[in-house]
Amino acid sequence: MASAAVPAEDVDRTITAFTRLDQRGDKKAMNKLAARLQREQPNLLAYAAATRAEHGDKTGEASVFYATLVWAMFDRGHEGTLPRLTQQNLSDADAAVTAALAAVEGLDERPVHERLAPPVVAAQPHVCAKLRELVEEDVREAAMSAETGAVIYKPTQVVVEAFDAALTGRRPGEAQGTVVNDQPRPGRNDPCSCGSGKKYKKCHGAAA
Repeated sequence: MASAAVPAEDVDRTITAFTRLDQRGDKKAMNKLAARLQREQPNLLAYAAATRAEHGDKTGEASVFYATLVWAMFDRGHEGTLPRLTQQNLSDADAAVTAALAAVEGLDERPVHERLAPPVVAAQPHVCAKLRELVEEDVREAAMSAETGAVIYKPTQVVVEAFDAALTGRRPGEAQGTVVNDQPRPGRNDPCSCGSGKKYKKCHGAAA
């Protein structure tokens, strides 16, 4: 089975690139990145944004941000387009992560950033180390609450597991050549499918 471990340098380069985008306030580049993610990984975005319905906008936005970060880490060093994650990919990954976390003794007593599924860490040590660092920092500096961190940390690990499984062939996703969005494009005044809560024309439609 091929190794899909993302190298530490790709993880660091991804964080550097995101930090520069944020510091420059480069909305054009950020919209371009968001539009590409929407085109290539619609199921991933829908999965990450699902937390919004139960936990509110801030939690949904944090979940989408972390999922986007994971996608970018895998994408940076990959030749060609990453496999498109299907709903089945994500459902299977969710079940695997849920089972792994359930086997961790005293999980709920641990700080949020230490609630990691051991098999995911073993498969993607550099990605998980960076996520642990970022979640700890975000909670410590009150960029997000511990409650929000606890909600988004599992789905973020599910995305890591789903991409790892797709790239190693354990649970293949859909091969992408010319990317075709398998979801209907929303109308200009419909809610954007990324889960932002904005109208499509004010969100990804503006970058389309």
